[in-house]
Amino acid sequence: MDVHASLTDVVGNTPLVRLNRVTGTVPAPVHVKLEYVNPGGSVKDRIALAMVEAAEEAGELRPGGTVVEGTSGNTGVGLAMVAAQRGYRCVFAIPEKSSAEKIAVLRAYGAEVIVCPSDVPREHPAHVHSVAERVAAETPGGWLANQYDNPANPGAHYRTTGPEIWRQTDGRVTHLVSGIGTGGTITGTGEYLKEVSGGRVTVVGADPEASLYSGGDGSPYHVESIGRFRHPETVDDTWPRSYHPAVVDRFERVSDRDSLLTARRLAREEGLLVGGSAGTAVAAALRVAAELGPEDFVVVLLPGSGRNYLSKVFDDDWLRGLGLGLLDDEVPSEPSPTAEARIAGGAL
Repeated sequence: MDVHASLTDVVGNTPLVRLNRVTGTVPAPVHVKLEYVNPGGSVKDRIALAMVEAAEEAGELRPGGTVVEGTSGNTGVGLAMVAAQRGYRCVFAIPEKSSAEKIAVLRAYGAEVIVCPSDVPREHPAHVHSVAERVAAETPGGWLANQYDNPANPGAHYRTTGPEIWRQTDGRVTHLVSGIGTGGTITGTGEYLKEVSGGRVTVVGADPEASLYSGGDGSPYHVESIGRFRHPETVDDTWPRSYHPAVVDRFERVSDRDSLLTARRLAREEGLLVGGSAGTAVAAALRVAAELGPEDFVVVLLPGSGRNYLSKVFDDDWLRGLGLGLLDDEVPSEPSPTAEARIAGGAL
Protein backbone atom coordinates (compact mmCIF):
# COMPACT_ATOMS: atom_id res chain seq x y z
CA MET A 1 0.00 0.00 0.00
CA ASP A 2 1.11 3.56 -0.75
CA VAL A 3 0.42 4.88 2.76
CA HIS A 4 2.42 7.22 4.99
CA ALA A 5 2.67 6.73 8.74
CA SER A 6 2.18 10.43 9.49
CA LEU A 7 1.83 13.84 7.88
CA THR A 8 5.46 14.73 8.46
CA ASP A 9 6.52 11.84 6.22
CA VAL A 10 5.32 13.80 3.18
CA VAL A 11 7.42 16.91 3.82
CA GLY A 12 9.81 17.50 0.92
CA ASN A 13 10.22 15.76 -2.44
CA THR A 14 8.45 18.67 -4.12
CA PRO A 15 8.08 18.75 -7.92
CA LEU A 16 10.23 20.67 -10.38
CA VAL A 17 8.27 22.32 -13.21
CA ARG A 18 9.45 24.18 -16.30
CA LEU A 19 8.14 27.69 -16.93
CA ASN A 20 6.68 28.10 -20.40
CA ARG A 21 5.01 31.49 -20.85
CA VAL A 22 6.51 34.10 -18.51
CA THR A 23 9.98 33.25 -19.84
CA GLY A 24 9.20 34.75 -23.25
CA THR A 25 12.27 34.51 -25.45
CA VAL A 26 14.95 33.95 -22.78
CA PRO A 27 17.28 31.29 -24.17
CA ALA A 28 17.94 29.27 -21.03
CA PRO A 29 15.23 26.98 -19.59
CA VAL A 30 13.91 28.06 -16.19
CA HIS A 31 12.46 25.51 -13.79
CA VAL A 32 10.67 26.20 -10.51
CA LYS A 33 10.64 23.99 -7.42
CA LEU A 34 7.12 24.08 -6.00
CA GLU A 35 7.69 24.28 -2.27
CA TYR A 36 4.10 25.32 -1.66
CA VAL A 37 2.97 21.72 -2.19
CA ASN A 38 4.49 20.81 1.18
CA PRO A 39 1.66 19.90 3.58
CA GLY A 40 1.91 23.17 5.51
CA GLY A 41 2.06 25.18 2.29
CA SER A 42 5.67 26.38 2.21
CA VAL A 43 9.37 25.56 2.16
CA LYS A 44 9.42 26.24 5.91
CA ASP A 45 7.88 22.81 6.59
CA ARG A 46 11.34 21.37 5.95
CA ILE A 47 13.08 23.42 8.65
CA ALA A 48 10.16 23.18 11.08
CA LEU A 49 10.39 19.40 11.09
CA ALA A 50 14.21 19.43 11.24
CA MET A 51 14.34 21.92 14.12
CA VAL A 52 11.75 20.03 16.18
CA GLU A 53 13.48 16.70 15.61
CA ALA A 54 16.86 18.18 16.59
CA ALA A 55 15.35 19.73 19.74
CA GLU A 56 13.72 16.42 20.71
CA GLU A 57 16.98 14.54 20.19
CA ALA A 58 18.88 17.10 22.31
CA GLY A 59 16.27 16.94 25.07
CA GLU A 60 15.37 20.62 24.62
CA LEU A 61 11.77 19.83 23.67
CA ARG A 62 9.99 17.25 25.79
CA PRO A 63 6.48 15.77 25.83
CA GLY A 64 3.98 18.40 26.91
CA GLY A 65 6.36 21.20 25.90
CA THR A 66 5.60 24.44 24.10
CA VAL A 67 7.06 25.49 20.76
CA VAL A 68 7.74 29.24 20.60
CA GLU A 69 8.98 31.32 17.66
CA GLY A 70 9.08 34.80 16.19
CA THR A 71 7.94 34.44 12.59
CA SER A 72 6.51 36.32 9.65
CA GLY A 73 4.14 33.40 9.24
CA ASN A 74 5.34 30.43 7.19
CA THR A 75 7.81 29.01 9.71
CA GLY A 76 5.12 29.34 12.32
CA VAL A 77 2.69 27.41 10.14
CA GLY A 78 5.22 24.62 9.65
CA LEU A 79 5.97 24.49 13.37
CA ALA A 80 2.26 24.59 14.24
CA MET A 81 1.60 21.68 11.88
CA VAL A 82 4.40 19.59 13.41
CA ALA A 83 3.37 20.60 16.94
CA ALA A 84 -0.23 19.54 16.32
CA GLN A 85 0.92 16.21 14.95
CA ARG A 86 3.18 15.58 17.97
CA GLY A 87 1.02 17.03 20.73
CA TYR A 88 2.92 20.22 21.58
CA ARG A 89 1.41 23.58 22.46
CA CYS A 90 2.70 26.48 20.38
CA VAL A 91 2.94 30.27 20.71
CA PHE A 92 4.06 32.59 17.92
CA ALA A 93 4.96 36.26 17.84
CA ILE A 94 4.19 37.66 14.40
CA PRO A 95 4.62 41.18 12.96
CA GLU A 96 1.46 43.14 12.32
CA LYS A 97 2.36 43.63 8.64
CA SER A 98 1.93 39.88 8.04
CA SER A 99 -1.11 38.94 5.99
CA ALA A 100 -4.38 38.17 7.74
CA GLU A 101 -4.40 34.76 6.08
CA LYS A 102 -1.19 33.70 7.83
CA ILE A 103 -2.53 34.68 11.23
CA ALA A 104 -5.78 32.83 10.54
CA VAL A 105 -3.93 29.67 9.50
CA LEU A 106 -1.80 29.70 12.66
CA ARG A 107 -4.90 29.97 14.82
CA ALA A 108 -6.59 27.21 12.82
CA TYR A 109 -3.78 24.88 13.90
CA GLY A 110 -4.50 25.81 17.52
CA ALA A 111 -1.56 28.16 17.99
CA GLU A 112 -1.60 31.19 20.24
CA VAL A 113 -0.66 34.24 18.16
CA ILE A 114 0.81 37.44 19.58
CA VAL A 115 0.69 40.24 17.00
CA CYS A 116 3.62 42.64 17.46
CA PRO A 117 4.35 46.08 16.03
CA SER A 118 6.48 46.07 12.88
CA ASP A 119 8.00 49.52 13.34
CA VAL A 120 10.14 49.02 16.46
CA PRO A 121 13.92 48.40 16.72
CA ARG A 122 15.32 44.95 17.46
CA GLU A 123 16.07 45.87 21.08
CA HIS A 124 12.50 47.02 21.84
CA PRO A 125 10.61 44.71 24.24
CA ALA A 126 7.65 44.63 21.82
CA HIS A 127 9.77 43.45 18.87
CA VAL A 128 8.79 40.05 17.48
CA HIS A 129 12.01 38.36 18.54
CA SER A 130 12.07 40.00 21.97
CA VAL A 131 8.53 38.80 22.62
CA ALA A 132 9.33 35.25 21.47
CA GLU A 133 12.46 35.08 23.63
CA ARG A 134 10.54 36.32 26.68
CA VAL A 135 7.64 33.90 26.18
CA ALA A 136 10.00 30.94 25.77
CA ALA A 137 11.94 31.89 28.90
CA GLU A 138 8.80 32.37 31.01
CA THR A 139 6.91 29.27 29.81
CA PRO A 140 7.58 25.97 31.63
CA GLY A 141 8.77 23.52 29.00
CA GLY A 142 9.09 26.33 26.46
CA TRP A 143 11.49 25.87 23.53
CA LEU A 144 12.49 28.73 21.22
CA ALA A 145 12.97 27.44 17.67
CA ASN A 146 15.22 30.41 16.78
CA GLN A 147 15.20 29.77 13.05
CA TYR A 148 17.63 32.61 12.32
CA ASP A 149 20.46 30.99 14.26
CA ASN A 150 19.44 27.33 14.38
CA PRO A 151 21.88 25.10 12.41
CA ALA A 152 19.03 22.68 11.72
CA ASN A 153 17.63 25.34 9.36
CA PRO A 154 20.33 25.26 6.65
CA GLY A 155 21.00 21.65 7.59
CA ALA A 156 17.51 20.64 6.47
CA HIS A 157 18.12 22.07 3.00
CA TYR A 158 21.59 20.55 2.74
CA ARG A 159 20.09 17.13 3.49
CA THR A 160 16.89 17.39 1.43
CA THR A 161 16.38 20.33 -0.93
CA GLY A 162 19.83 20.25 -2.50
CA PRO A 163 19.90 16.50 -3.15
CA GLU A 164 16.37 16.62 -4.57
CA ILE A 165 17.35 19.28 -7.12
CA TRP A 166 20.48 17.38 -8.10
CA ARG A 167 18.49 14.19 -8.60
CA GLN A 168 15.58 15.87 -10.41
CA THR A 169 17.90 17.59 -12.89
CA ASP A 170 20.15 14.56 -13.31
CA GLY A 171 23.03 16.80 -12.27
CA ARG A 172 22.39 19.31 -15.08
CA VAL A 173 21.51 22.28 -12.85
CA THR A 174 23.84 25.22 -13.52
CA HIS A 175 22.16 28.06 -11.60
CA LEU A 176 20.19 28.16 -8.34
CA VAL A 177 18.07 31.24 -7.67
CA SER A 178 16.58 31.76 -4.22
CA GLY A 179 15.37 34.54 -2.01
CA ILE A 180 17.05 35.17 1.34
CA GLY A 181 15.01 35.49 4.53
CA THR A 182 16.69 33.66 7.39
CA GLY A 183 19.26 32.54 4.83
CA GLY A 184 18.80 28.86 5.57
CA THR A 185 17.31 27.88 2.21
CA ILE A 186 19.95 29.44 -0.01
CA THR A 187 22.76 28.41 2.36
CA GLY A 188 21.92 24.73 2.76
CA THR A 189 20.76 24.16 -0.82
CA GLY A 190 23.57 26.19 -2.32
CA GLU A 191 26.28 24.54 -0.25
CA TYR A 192 25.14 21.08 -1.28
CA LEU A 193 24.88 21.91 -4.99
CA LYS A 194 28.28 23.60 -5.03
CA GLU A 195 29.82 20.63 -3.26
CA VAL A 196 28.29 17.92 -5.40
CA SER A 197 28.98 19.79 -8.66
CA GLY A 198 32.57 20.64 -7.81
CA GLY A 199 31.72 24.33 -7.69
CA ARG A 200 30.03 24.40 -11.10
CA VAL A 201 26.62 25.61 -9.84
CA THR A 202 26.20 29.38 -9.56
CA VAL A 203 24.09 30.55 -6.61
CA VAL A 204 22.08 33.73 -7.13
CA GLY A 205 20.43 35.64 -4.29
CA ALA A 206 17.14 37.32 -5.22
CA ASP A 207 16.70 40.28 -2.90
CA PRO A 208 14.45 43.32 -2.46
CA GLU A 209 16.18 46.51 -3.57
CA ALA A 210 16.18 47.96 -0.04
CA SER A 211 17.41 44.79 1.69
CA LEU A 212 20.69 44.92 3.58
CA TYR A 213 21.76 41.54 2.22
CA SER A 214 22.47 42.94 -1.25
CA GLY A 215 23.66 46.37 -0.18
CA GLY A 216 20.39 48.24 0.28
CA ASP A 217 19.71 50.75 3.05
CA GLY A 218 17.42 48.44 5.02
CA SER A 219 14.37 50.67 4.58
CA PRO A 220 10.86 49.11 4.49
CA TYR A 221 9.52 47.27 1.47
CA HIS A 222 6.23 45.52 0.72
CA VAL A 223 7.22 41.92 -0.12
CA GLU A 224 6.95 39.66 2.94
CA SER A 225 9.28 36.95 4.21
CA ILE A 226 12.36 37.94 2.24
CA GLY A 227 15.35 40.25 2.56
CA ARG A 228 16.64 42.09 5.61
CA PHE A 229 14.98 45.20 7.01
CA ARG A 230 16.73 47.37 9.60
CA HIS A 231 14.85 49.79 11.80
CA PRO A 232 16.85 53.06 11.98
CA GLU A 233 17.00 52.84 15.78
CA THR A 234 18.31 49.28 15.87
CA VAL A 235 21.69 49.16 17.62
CA ASP A 236 22.89 45.58 17.13
CA ASP A 237 22.05 44.34 13.65
CA THR A 238 23.73 40.94 13.83
CA TRP A 239 23.04 38.87 10.74
CA PRO A 240 21.53 35.40 11.18
CA ARG A 241 23.92 32.51 11.61
CA SER A 242 21.66 30.47 9.30
CA TYR A 243 22.94 32.60 6.43
CA HIS A 244 26.43 31.97 5.05
CA PRO A 245 27.18 34.91 2.70
CA ALA A 246 30.07 33.11 0.98
CA VAL A 247 27.59 30.72 -0.65
CA VAL A 248 26.03 33.48 -2.78
CA ASP A 249 27.94 34.20 -6.00
CA ARG A 250 25.85 37.18 -7.08
CA PHE A 251 22.71 39.13 -6.23
CA GLU A 252 19.79 40.31 -8.31
CA ARG A 253 18.03 43.22 -6.63
CA VAL A 254 14.34 43.32 -7.47
CA SER A 255 11.85 46.12 -6.86
CA ASP A 256 8.53 45.64 -5.09
CA ARG A 257 6.84 46.46 -8.37
CA ASP A 258 8.64 43.74 -10.36
CA SER A 259 8.20 41.20 -7.55
CA LEU A 260 4.47 41.67 -7.19
CA LEU A 261 3.82 41.93 -10.91
CA THR A 262 5.76 38.72 -11.55
CA ALA A 263 3.84 36.88 -8.83
CA ARG A 264 0.56 37.89 -10.48
CA ARG A 265 1.87 36.87 -13.90
CA LEU A 266 2.81 33.43 -12.57
CA ALA A 267 -0.79 32.88 -11.50
CA ARG A 268 -2.34 34.14 -14.73
CA GLU A 269 0.16 32.77 -17.25
CA GLU A 270 1.52 29.61 -15.61
CA GLY A 271 -1.24 28.63 -13.18
CA LEU A 272 1.20 28.97 -10.27
CA LEU A 273 -0.40 30.71 -7.30
CA VAL A 274 2.57 31.93 -5.26
CA GLY A 275 3.50 34.80 -2.97
CA GLY A 276 5.47 37.98 -3.55
CA SER A 277 8.82 36.49 -2.52
CA ALA A 278 8.40 33.84 -5.23
CA GLY A 279 7.78 36.72 -7.62
CA THR A 280 11.10 38.22 -6.50
CA ALA A 281 12.91 34.95 -7.17
CA VAL A 282 11.39 34.41 -10.62
CA ALA A 283 11.98 38.03 -11.67
CA ALA A 284 15.64 37.55 -10.73
CA ALA A 285 15.83 34.20 -12.50
CA LEU A 286 14.48 35.65 -15.74
CA ARG A 287 17.28 38.24 -15.73
CA VAL A 288 19.84 35.50 -15.11
CA ALA A 289 18.41 33.25 -17.83
CA ALA A 290 18.51 36.11 -20.34
CA GLU A 291 22.32 36.04 -20.07
CA LEU A 292 22.62 32.27 -20.55
CA GLY A 293 22.19 29.73 -23.31
CA PRO A 294 19.98 26.70 -23.97
CA GLU A 295 22.61 24.40 -22.49
CA ASP A 296 22.17 26.01 -19.06
CA PHE A 297 19.61 24.88 -16.48
CA VAL A 298 18.16 27.42 -14.04
CA VAL A 299 16.30 26.27 -10.92
CA VAL A 300 14.24 28.71 -8.85
CA LEU A 301 12.85 27.98 -5.39
CA LEU A 302 9.23 29.10 -4.99
CA PRO A 303 8.86 29.24 -1.21
CA GLY A 304 5.16 29.66 -0.50
CA SER A 305 1.58 29.67 -1.70
CA GLY A 306 -0.28 32.73 -2.90
CA ARG A 307 -3.27 31.65 -0.83
CA ASN A 308 -1.59 33.41 2.09
CA TYR A 309 -1.61 36.67 0.15
CA LEU A 310 -5.08 36.89 -1.36
CA SER A 311 -5.73 40.03 0.68
CA LYS A 312 -2.50 41.63 -0.55
CA VAL A 313 -0.68 40.51 -3.69
CA PHE A 314 -3.88 39.41 -5.42
CA ASP A 315 -6.11 42.21 -4.14
CA ASP A 316 -6.37 45.07 -6.64
CA ASP A 317 -7.41 47.61 -4.02
CA TRP A 318 -4.38 46.79 -1.85
CA LEU A 319 -2.09 47.16 -4.86
CA ARG A 320 -3.63 50.50 -5.82
CA GLY A 321 -2.94 51.70 -2.29
CA LEU A 322 0.78 51.07 -2.79
CA GLY A 323 0.90 53.62 -5.60
CA LEU A 324 3.30 51.51 -7.68
CA GLY A 325 1.24 51.53 -10.86
CA LEU A 326 1.26 47.76 -10.88
CA LEU A 327 -2.13 47.26 -12.45
CA ASP A 328 -1.18 49.52 -15.37
CA ASP A 329 1.23 46.87 -16.65
CA GLU A 330 -1.17 43.96 -16.49
CA VAL A 331 -2.82 42.70 -19.62
CA PRO A 332 -6.54 42.72 -18.87
CA SER A 333 -8.34 39.48 -19.43
CA GLU A 334 -11.24 39.36 -21.87
CA PRO A 335 -14.41 40.44 -20.05
CA SER A 336 -16.85 37.61 -19.68
CA PRO A 337 -20.59 38.21 -19.85
CA THR A 338 -22.24 38.52 -16.48
CA ALA A 339 -24.54 35.80 -15.26
CA GLU A 340 -27.47 38.16 -15.70
CA ALA A 341 -26.55 38.83 -19.34
CA ARG A 342 -26.15 35.13 -20.08
CA ILE A 343 -29.50 34.36 -18.45
CA ALA A 344 -31.13 37.10 -20.51
CA GLY A 345 -29.53 35.72 -23.65
CA GLY A 346 -30.66 32.20 -22.89
CA ALA A 347 -27.15 30.88 -22.19
CA LEU A 348 -28.16 29.62 -18.76
